[in-house]
Amino acid sequence: MTVSSTTPASSVPTIAPTSTGTSTGSSSTTANSALSFTQNFNTFLTLLTTQLQNQDPLSPMDSNTFTQQLVEFSQVEQQINTNNNLQSLIQLQSAGETISSVPLVGDQIEYNSATAPLQNGQATFDYTLPSASAQTELIVTDSNGADIYNTTGSTSAGTSSFVWNGQSNSGEQMPNGGNYTLQVVATSSANGNISATINSVGTVSSVAVSGGQPTFDVNGISVPMSELITVNPNNTASN
Repeated sequence: MTVSSTTPASSVPTIAPTSTGTSTGSSSTTANSALSFTQNFNTFLTLLTTQLQNQDPLSPMDSNTFTQQLVEFSQVEQQINTNNNLQSLIQLQSAGETISSVPLVGDQIEYNSATAPLQNGQATFDYTLPSASAQTELIVTDSNGADIYNTTGSTSAGTSSFVWNGQSNSGEQMPNGGNYTLQVVATSSANGNISATINSVGTVSSVAVSGGQPTFDVNGISVPMSELITVNPNNTASN
């Protein structure tokens, strides 16, 4: 008696598992990866079942290949689950950091930026000269880049504070709520221009999460936690 198969195994399409690397992106990327895996896995099972139903009884599917496909798809499933768990841990960590930052609302912070808010008629900056200068000019500009106020600054090496009283060169008082940027133009006879490091001080009005890390809102200025330098509780700024 001769037994023949209805469809040779070689004519049944096969599907190879799709490898996915470890995802460190957003939750949407992880969700898309999980959806892709589910679709591929369902297709794999359908093709595998068809392949088993139509295999040649005299030349059945190789058991090693069958086992290898199942193992590889199991590994992909485990990787997707690992990525989902890591994403959940990252979100929990961000939430925890945000909660721990809430008590800073209402406090003054010093942060790595040359732009400070005008609050209570003042804007506070710290600038650091790596070496002594022959002349130092401080220039305050508004959000449009226009010069508002000019004065001379410290020529000593090290950190100095500058508290601007919110008045323009003509004596006009600028309204609270604006954000102003300090420029430090320092020169020396020996080295020419000297590059200064500028930090600003402002009061935290709220805390949010941006880019996976807590971010402080200082009068509309978004300050990531990574830019935080010091905290001055009770609204006491360093002078």
